[in-house]
Amino acid sequence: MNKNKKSNLALIGVFLRGCTHLFVICIIASLLSSLCELIMPKIISFTVDSVIGDEATHLPAPLMSLIDRVGGMEYLKDNLWIFAALILLFAVLMGVFKYCETVFNRKGSETLVENMRNKLFSHIERLPFSWYMKNQTGDIIQRCTSDVEMVKSFLSEQLTSIISTVMLIVMSLFFMYTISVPLATIALLSIPIIIGYSAVFHGKIGDKWEECDNNEGKLSAICQENLTGVRVVRAFGREKYEVDKYQKQNDVYTNAWIKLGMVLSLFWGTGDLISGVQVMAILIGGTVLCVRGELSVGDFIAIVSYNAMLTWPVRSLGRVISEMSKAGVSIGRINDIMSAEAECDAPDAVDCTADGDIVFENVTFSYDGSAKILDDVSLTIPKGTTLGILGMTGSGKSTLVSLLCKLYDLPEGCGSITVSGTDVRNIKRESLRKNIGIVLQEPFLFSRTLGENIGITFRDPAAMAEEIKEAARAACLDETIEGFTAGYDTMVGERGVTLSGGQKQRTAIARLLAQKTPVMIFDDSLSAVDSETDAKIRSALREKTADSTVIIISHRIQTLMSADNIIVMSGGKIVERGTHDDLIREGGIYKRINDIQSSGVDEEEVGE
Repeated sequence: MNKNKKSNLALIGVFLRGCTHLFVICIIASLLSSLCELIMPKIISFTVDSVIGDEATHLPAPLMSLIDRVGGMEYLKDNLWIFAALILLFAVLMGVFKYCETVFNRKGSETLVENMRNKLFSHIERLPFSWYMKNQTGDIIQRCTSDVEMVKSFLSEQLTSIISTVMLIVMSLFFMYTISVPLATIALLSIPIIIGYSAVFHGKIGDKWEECDNNEGKLSAICQENLTGVRVVRAFGREKYEVDKYQKQNDVYTNAWIKLGMVLSLFWGTGDLISGVQVMAILIGGTVLCVRGELSVGDFIAIVSYNAMLTWPVRSLGRVISEMSKAGVSIGRINDIMSAEAECDAPDAVDCTADGDIVFENVTFSYDGSAKILDDVSLTIPKGTTLGILGMTGSGKSTLVSLLCKLYDLPEGCGSITVSGTDVRNIKRESLRKNIGIVLQEPFLFSRTLGENIGITFRDPAAMAEEIKEAARAACLDETIEGFTAGYDTMVGERGVTLSGGQKQRTAIARLLAQKTPVMIFDDSLSAVDSETDAKIRSALREKTADSTVIIISHRIQTLMSADNIIVMSGGKIVERGTHDDLIREGGIYKRINDIQSSGVDEEEVGE
């Protein structure tokens, strides 16, 4: 369990900062609206019994004094429009307060959801790379959308009305007890019954809602994977399999909602039955008392009005309990994200000065305690030199550079990695990554123009057009771009889907070259380009990266052969190292791969 995890209530408090006053105003307006609603039955009761009828008047002394000053009861009998005007006045006031309640509720809820989204996205952006490997994108999106909306709905529609609802219940019962104790007692008895059965349903609704929420996340993940991997699905003719998979999960999701609907139907049906029995008991009891002469007609009308006001608020408390189950699940899922530990620098972390050697010393690493990916790796990369790394899939090549960039943290006691003599553990992440640029194995392009993708590190890519074009030329991409109708303004589809694999890789290379970092890493970034283009890019790279420390990971000997130093990795260890000529003379793995590639065998066979 995460020791830093806040309680759900504390997390809601964090989200409410900046909009609490809006909800307070909303509650005050709701209370005033309820007060106006409570006064109107009293006016009707007084009019029917004491003005139209001959019942004795039981009003506070100040009100009786006011009536006497305007002409007494006879004057009021001749001017019944006064009571109609009073009812209309309080109805208008109630409408005004309801309007204020709705406006401030809307402002508060939208400000709340804005805070939630901003804080969630900001936190997600700072989570470590390893967190993303454990969580599906579709489920993360679902938590940031559906779960956020559920919490917003609960706070804006239920929680803010609790105070006014409680007040309405208490005041309605108070006025009912001043009129008829037996009828008020009948109304009171239904409250603990409704709240009690709502509490019983609370756990069941929560479990069913969590099942629905989790299945929605799985459904979103399947949909997201298929939308982003549509070309793979088409290429392998997997449409039917993916449709069947989606439909199967959709059936599970639909059945979960049906089960929840059955529980909610039973919940609301039972509540309606209890409320109906209570209303019937009030009507029968009130009628009997009226026939016996123990209750006036005006008081009976008032009792029925107050009971009508009481019924829905009591049902609302039951609704709050049921919705609380759903909101509790949603805020818990959001809390899982917010409590995930974000990347943070050591208290004494310093800025990166990448003007020296990079040294790996006895580096050992594994993912979550599984088999070792790197095993006692020691390596020095002198400043301004180029290191080539060759190795089979899973040999630890990408892990090595991921640790250098702090995409994964190297645990204490597992060796050290230093840049210019400073352990990367003590270097600020932002500073380190500004000085170490990387082209990943699977380059990611944003849904923006080609120019914006290349100049993504520039504050104003449009103002850096020449630098962007220069980087594109070095990556042998300029002729391709000029061939597009819109040139550098050509929109790139999601994840670069409108470009070929080689074009995406060259765009990512151009993006790194435009960044001009002191250390550049090319992680198998030329695998999708042909040999001729590969040679052109390497030639341009030698000119562009003359003063930089360069690390090139590749399966092609031709890509690595001009490096100052080359290492061959196998099983997480460095098994060979030296220049191209040195490794050829040694006659080991490097030479065997070189001979295979030189003989014209397909490169796919090299990795076997």
